[in-house]
Amino acid sequence: MEQKKISEGNAALKPPVEVRYQKELEALAALDTAPRPVNWKMSPKAVRTFILGSRQPLSWNGEEIVIRKKYLGNDALVERCIITLAGNRGLMLVGEPGTAKTMLSELLSAAISGNSTNTIQGTAGTTEDMIKYSWNYALLLAKGPVREALVPSPLYVGMEQGILTRFEEITRTPAEIQDSLISVLSDKVLNVPELGEEGLLFAKAGFNVIGTANTRDKGVNEMSSALKRRFNFETVMPVRDVAMEKEIIIHEVEALAAESGVSMPVEEDVAELLASTYHELREGVSSLGHRIDRPAAVMSTAEAVSVYFQTMMTAYYYGDSHMDMRCLVENLVGAVQKENGEDLEKLRSYFQTVVRDKGVREGGLWSSYYEARKHLR
Repeated sequence: MEQKKISEGNAALKPPVEVRYQKELEALAALDTAPRPVNWKMSPKAVRTFILGSRQPLSWNGEEIVIRKKYLGNDALVERCIITLAGNRGLMLVGEPGTAKTMLSELLSAAISGNSTNTIQGTAGTTEDMIKYSWNYALLLAKGPVREALVPSPLYVGMEQGILTRFEEITRTPAEIQDSLISVLSDKVLNVPELGEEGLLFAKAGFNVIGTANTRDKGVNEMSSALKRRFNFETVMPVRDVAMEKEIIIHEVEALAAESGVSMPVEEDVAELLASTYHELREGVSSLGHRIDRPAAVMSTAEAVSVYFQTMMTAYYYGDSHMDMRCLVENLVGAVQKENGEDLEKLRSYFQTVVRDKGVREGGLWSSYYEARKHLR
């Protein structure tokens, strides 16, 4: 029993995509007969199936492997992303925060390269050695500038192994750091001057870069025109359909609950209520035709998932494993009131008009939701 507790405690908090969906990836690769680019783990057709799912399970290794849909968005966008990565230009995913850009880049990297963790996290403090390479200074002093003393960073690793390199939040990094990618993306070669004649690293087939950038960060460190020309841009739009947003909330919360050991079912009516709330606040109009003042805060599906999951954990650990509207409203306030104090007044106005009218018309959960408005503080 003690050994079991230890092994459970050592489980990864968030396993990488290639671990989480290992069986699906292995089955698809084993049964894949379509043409594939050099050094890809599977064909573009199989990559598409991994991300968008398959109607029929795969019979592999004595098992029926269900390939479920992981990205609930624009299928054509996924196809364009895959084709871009098979070419010689990088892929740049742009859009509002919380639109699953990172998740899509992880899925693509896991399916194509078998590695979703070769990642640069862009910040204001990102330096060139975090992108390309640095040195083990003890070895450098002892042996001089030799390959053994070089510490490869994600871009170097991607080029050396012929795998994808993910660059998250690229516009958060200084412009001069961004521009260090230009020659690499153009010539597919990285020069390490300290190594002399052996310092030229030519990228292996399969190497490419997937970048992500939030449109709300536009102007923070705007990408240069020269760098933009090295990427194909794809805009990931927010979910526009309430039913799909509800499905995403259920899917993501179920995954989070399983990872956290929270054995509590997702209540579909609560997920639908939360999806409606986020959709209406984001769009500025309700299903009843009310005009709504949109909050400045990011009303993304990812935030809706967080609000639901926080409420679920509270119910699981402190309550009776039933979603409580008071707790839901309190978590909603925490999510909305991030940018400025005016957003709380906009949320109160939403409750006093839209939620009140839906409570009168539909009753049930919407009435309980309206009654919990006193916790909007």
